[in-house]
Amino acid sequence: MFAKSVTVDSLQSFGNKSIAHHIGIEFTEIGKDYVSARMPVDHRTHQPFGILHGGASVVLAETLGSIASFLCIPEGENKHAVGLEINANHLRPVKEGWVYGTVRPIHIGRTTHIWDIRITNEENKLVCISRLTVAIVNADR
Repeated sequence: MFAKSVTVDSLQSFGNKSIAHHIGIEFTEIGKDYVSARMPVDHRTHQPFGILHGGASVVLAETLGSIASFLCIPEGENKHAVGLEINANHLRPVKEGWVYGTVRPIHIGRTTHIWDIRITNEENKLVCISRLTVAIVNADR
């Protein structure tokens, strides 16, 4: 499914100096039709009540979906993947440790991609379900 051949390490360096880097997102696996990452639940990702901020979960979801769309664009095409719409349902709080996200495709079209992102806690219990729509646009826009 992915048009680019990358490693987990190259994905990690791709996001240097981005929000993903600042809040500690680490890519962990690239499969045939999925990408996984983890994110710490700590002072960088907490909301004022000491639990995982829903916005941090959305950052993890959009990071995963955007990277997956980027990987679907063939080498040499002058295209970018940009978020168009995202929603998230936050299902349970997390106070500390790590959350783990995995993105899988719902639809891969020529101009839009739709992704399902599932975020779980360390006990593999669902924390957040998100859907991301990505627009594939000309890079010189």
